[in-house]
Amino acid sequence: MHIAIWLTGQEVGMKYFEDIELGEVWDLGSRAVSEAEIIEFATQYDPQPFHIDAALAEQGFFGGLIASGWHTCAIFMGLLADFIKARKLASMGAPGIEHCRWLVPVRPGDVLHGRTTVLALRPSRSKPMGLVTCRTELVNQRGAKVAQLQGVGMYSCRPAADARATAAVGGLI
Repeated sequence: MHIAIWLTGQEVGMKYFEDIELGEVWDLGSRAVSEAEIIEFATQYDPQPFHIDAALAEQGFFGGLIASGWHTCAIFMGLLADFIKARKLASMGAPGIEHCRWLVPVRPGDVLHGRTTVLALRPSRSKPMGLVTCRTELVNQRGAKVAQLQGVGMYSCRPAADARATAAVGGLI
């Protein structure tokens, strides 16, 4: 165990609720979407013809194969989870998504890019955490907004013992 974790109960560089700023923008990165994964996801979770059969989809309303909106949400979640891990955010999960809109179909070969904006911060009255309201937009490689989501995430507050432990050990950390 790293000495800083042992002494303070937190990982060095961890970003807590108190460190998140109103209006902050998180660049979630990008991810390409293949035809094979569109079909694989939809075959298991949303088996409609325009998601699983390219030939039938060509004749349909969308004029070709498109990803399930739920697949688009899963891609968003993957980008967000990778961001949370890479930035060492003290995420505690989320109570849900308040709004979700699929605006433009996601097609094979699209590259989706995620961007999250912090809209509101509210400390919990009863637990050592804060609630962070965010809006996330996914855009494709042409700049078209394909999805927009808004929800609340729960983030741990900085441990109260952190300041006392850091002061007690001085420059050891």
